[in-house]
Amino acid sequence: MAVDAARSNEGFTSATATRVMGDACRAAGLDDGGAQLIRLGENALFRLACAPVIVRIARGREWLPTARKEVAVSRWLVGEGFSAARIVEDLEQPLLLDGYPVTFWHQIVEGDRKPSYGELGAALRDLHTLTIPTGLELPRFQPFGKQELRIDRAQIPEDDRSFLRKRWRELQGRYAELRFETVRGPVHGDAHVQNLMVDDRGQVVLIDFEAFCYDHPEWDLMVTAVEHHSLGWQSDEQYADFVSAYGRDLHDWPGYETLRGLQEFGMTTWLMQNIREDERTAAEYRRRIAALRDDAAPRDWRPW
Repeated sequence: MAVDAARSNEGFTSATATRVMGDACRAAGLDDGGAQLIRLGENALFRLACAPVIVRIARGREWLPTARKEVAVSRWLVGEGFSAARIVEDLEQPLLLDGYPVTFWHQIVEGDRKPSYGELGAALRDLHTLTIPTGLELPRFQPFGKQELRIDRAQIPEDDRSFLRKRWRELQGRYAELRFETVRGPVHGDAHVQNLMVDDRGQVVLIDFEAFCYDHPEWDLMVTAVEHHSLGWQSDEQYADFVSAYGRDLHDWPGYETLRGLQEFGMTTWLMQNIREDERTAAEYRRRIAALRDDAAPRDWRPW
């Protein structure tokens, strides 16, 4: 555990992730030569050169149960015939190296187009109709699960930290007053269009099961609703396609403003974890934290 604490104090950087990726590949009998870091976000993702495999590294030991859940969800969805990311079955899943959970996934060979918002709406509609099998234990949606840890660990000004803690408490109060009218079921938990891929056969594939849970479908609808109505990241036509495919516009729901606050808060604390990587990330964090301080201010945020 002392080693884990030391690793945590180092921070989860691209250099740390690269070292862990190399150790994980050696443990799994894979060659890490030529591996490419393709994303550093909530996790680090590496594409191997030796095989069509993606190595996914979580930020610390506390995410080991989440990694186990991701593996179980992938197996279930694939077994249901749902188009979803697949783990590499002949490797131990997950590994825990130096306090970092590691999983291995089949690389999805991308086609020549990006997924549409209509396809996202359809994928969520189909997902929400599935029945979770006996034995697959899923948590409830946790809008505050990572926030306190992010705020404590981030390399940010203390004034920002104080503000975020205050906003965190305010949002908890608003969340306690939410009243849902829908039944609970499988929820992706981070249902933005970047968590869909279109493979080289034209098939849409759902990825990233870290936030997968058993809860109300509104948690999946809030992402695109906020990106459109608050951030303006989709055209009216794109959002209309999403609503038409799914069959509901969350913006009409009385709880939308609370979910908007939760979504914008999560988007800001997610990004602030990587402000040490480069000035571009740090500048976007400053843009987002400034907007959070003024609920009426326009959100000129950039997609990340």
